[in-house]
This record gives sequence, C-alpha cells and structure tokens, in this order.
Amino acid sequence: MNIDYIYLYLLSPLHTGGTTQEGNLVGIARESHTNLPYIPSSTIRGRLRASVGREPVEKRIKQVQLFGPELKDTQDKNFLEYYEAETDKKLTQLEQGDIWVGDGSILWLPVPSFSHGVVWVSCPLLLQRWAKFNSGVTIPADYSTNLPKKSPIYLKDAIIQGSKLQTWQEQDWQKFVPQTPEASSIKRVLVLPDQHCATLIQMSLWRQVKVKLNQHKSVEDGFRYEEAIPPDTLMYFPWGTTYQANGTAKASRTSFEDILKTQENQILQIGGQESLGRGFVQYWLANTASN
Repeated sequence: MNIDYIYLYLLSPLHTGGTTQEGNLVGIARESHTNLPYIPSSTIRGRLRASVGREPVEKRIKQVQLFGPELKDTQDKNFLEYYEAETDKKLTQLEQGDIWVGDGSILWLPVPSFSHGVVWVSCPLLLQRWAKFNSGVTIPADYSTNLPKKSPIYLKDAIIQGSKLQTWQEQDWQKFVPQTPEASSIKRVLVLPDQHCATLIQMSLWRQVKVKLNQHKSVEDGFRYEEAIPPDTLMYFPWGTTYQANGTAKASRTSFEDILKTQENQILQIGGQESLGRGFVQYWLANTASN
C-alpha cells in the first residue's frame, strides 16, 4: 500500500479541542500514550472535504468519491439519481471514500531561546515516527544539533550545556527538515531526549487568556486559558487511497493531489477560532512515498 504524507507549517496558533478541561484551562487534543499535542485525523479530513466544495454538482460528486457521503447526500433523491447516472453505481451511507487521512504529528516545534532567538526541537520518538515514511535516514543521538558545541543553549525553560551537545552535520540534519521555501525558517535544530522534549513542548504551548465581559464591562464568570500549538511548528499527516484492488487508486490519488494544488496559496484553516486568525497552516505534498 502506498502511503504519502503532507507537511503542515503553522502560520498562526492552532487549537483543536481536547476531551478534558481542568479548572480554567481548556486543553487541546493530545495523544493518549505520549500526551503530546496532535491534530485528529477527523479534523483534517473535515477541512479537506470542505475545501473540495459542493457546487457545482460535479464537485459534490468528487467530494463524495474522495471522502464518502454524508447523510444529506444519501437523502437527496435528485443527487442520488445524478450520481448514479454519472458514475453508473448506487450510493449508500456505507460507501467508503477513496482517500484515507491520518493524524497530524509534530516534527519540529519552535522554542524561545535567550541565546539563539528561536530553536526548533524534536526527539527520537518524533523523528522515528516520521522516518517510517522515509527510508535511508539515521536517527540522530540525543542532543544532536547544528549549533556550535562550545556554547550552551539557553532555552526558555532549560539550559543545555555545550559539553552535552553532539555535532549534527548539515547533510544529515537537512534530511529531517524539508528543504522547501515553506520551511526555510527552520535553521537552528536540537534533538532532545524523549522525556525532556515532551516537557519542553508542554512548556512552550501557546496559552491565551479568555475573558467574558458583562454589560458593565466587568469580567463575568472569571477567566480561562486556552492552549494552542504555536506558530512556526512543522507538522505532517499521512494519507493514501483505500481502493487498491479495483484499479481506482491511481486515479483517486491524482484527483486528490490536483485538488490540493488548486487551493489558493495552499493554505488551510484547521481547528477553531477562525475569526481570530487561529489555525491557518501552509501545506505541501512531500516528494517521497513508501510501499
């Protein structure tokens, strides 16, 4: 089975609702086994589906073919008749779309640094996850960096002594950062141990204070914090075709890629708070695939 993936470069903070709320903190979606932030596949799939559009009816047919029907599609008699006439097949609620979409994972997350401005951090766990879609890469050792070994790295909530740092050659670290204009700002990278990276990611999440004012302009019902993945984070999600056996996989893959390429500036809005400019990401198709 062919598995491709799509990169996401966050242009603004991204919030995807979590399942719990602790006190006045509204959390974001997290992986149950690592507690790391992620983007649920259903959120990505819903946004991609909406980007296809439903007008004219030809787009609606393409939307159904790629992502499967919604309940309103199977209850629309006129559409069902048109769909059957155009595709020569009946449409049911159980019809599966040709495209599957995976969860969005963090690859590199920006962390404030008093000595280097911003440093992008990752860890072996996150790099190994990404490497499953990329053959021929060697996972670096903990504390590998392209920054000078002699000087310590002063991060917002940690200090990495120069004696701990491992030299990461340019030809090696650039394999883990897409060499594209969209990711050109990622120039200072640091690989931390899994547990330290998870803690630093938690400390570096974007937190916004939200208050509700009453008619007298006084705070009503206190305040709350909302978490978000910070801008300039590099993420990715895998995708592929569900129909491999009946010969439609290649056509569906080409059709899906064509739709992605026609989106203006290849920018999507994912998650909530669109009116506040949250969740805007720039995306692009990765050039590699594994079988």
